[in-house]
Amino acid sequence: MEYLEYLITFVLAFIIAFSSTPIARKLAFRLGAVDVPVDDRRMHKKPIALMGGAAIIVGFLVSVLFSTILPAKMFTPNLDLIGILAGIAVISLMGVLDDLKRLRAWIKLAFQLAAAFAVVFISDTRIMGITNPFVASNYTVFSPFISYTLTILWIVGITNAINLIDGLDGLAAGVASICSLSLFFVSLLRQDLDFGTKIYTLVLTAALAGSTLGFLPYNFNPAKIFMGETGSAFLGFTLGVITIQGGLKTYAAISIAIPLLVLGLPLFDTIFAILRRVANGKSFMKADRGHLHHRLIDMGLSHRQTVVVMYTASAALGLCAIVLADRGAISAIILLLAVAVFVIGGAKYMNEMGRSFEDEKDDSDEEEAEKKDDDKDPPSADPAVILENTTKGTVK
Repeated sequence: MEYLEYLITFVLAFIIAFSSTPIARKLAFRLGAVDVPVDDRRMHKKPIALMGGAAIIVGFLVSVLFSTILPAKMFTPNLDLIGILAGIAVISLMGVLDDLKRLRAWIKLAFQLAAAFAVVFISDTRIMGITNPFVASNYTVFSPFISYTLTILWIVGITNAINLIDGLDGLAAGVASICSLSLFFVSLLRQDLDFGTKIYTLVLTAALAGSTLGFLPYNFNPAKIFMGETGSAFLGFTLGVITIQGGLKTYAAISIAIPLLVLGLPLFDTIFAILRRVANGKSFMKADRGHLHHRLIDMGLSHRQTVVVMYTASAALGLCAIVLADRGAISAIILLLAVAVFVIGGAKYMNEMGRSFEDEKDDSDEEEAEKKDDDKDPPSADPAVILENTTKGTVK
């Protein structure tokens, strides 16, 4: 019965988000929340509506709140839920304001910190310690200062990590969906979580995956609407909080490794972006065109091929997290190495296919151009031909 409730949570979130997205699109155009391509970082060529994230948020909230009134009463509101909802309210306000009128980086950071503080102090959500084999107790408890600092840094970091990969149609929505589903199955398999935490995490991840997948059909290339800051900030913030509330606050080593694997792709892209910008003498908050998806595009992959490669990489990391939770570290490492070989090889093959396609297209364009030139050849200068054409033109 409980699995049916998770399915209901997922499907309800999907339906609400799918049905709400056209409304969000119409509202975005009416309010002027439109992304106009003005630089080479943007991959689209025409204005696209923003604020698609509003549909994701509505789908998530309706589904989660509905799950609290299901007959089985498996999920009841608690401080964790109140805290995350308070943070979502703050981060959603920031997203809407940024989509309507671009906010400065420091203002967005202030909103992100406020949202993180809200969930931390309302629900006492925090990373409390870490496994430490070098001490007698096998774990180290963090001081309150370190605990709260790490928690806030994690939430703000994941919030920005999802935002940074939101550069191609369907990329952030797809990756966030994969991360949510990975966390769902990990929570389903873990035996070290207490019953309440397990149910809470399963409900939230099911709702998050359903609402994001409900939005994806409108956002996949060619996109009809973007999630905007409203969506990317919400997804990043919610994933960051769920990973803590759903196990990262415990001491087990697996609790630390799992979110690092599940969120490995956006985390790697974010860390690499910060290091790249600092090395180039730029502010780490200044946008550039050096993210993973940009590099794959520059390698010769098409828009859709790039998205598929990054979906595959994210799914592989999520699968490794699931194997880690079910079979242990050795099996997860072996799987990770095996998948890495295939992902790299597949990306190289897709790159060669892309170049071959471009070469064929160039040859086809040249042949078409030559054909047009032949059709435009000047009339023959042969007097007999001229006389024949003139005669044909006078006969009625």
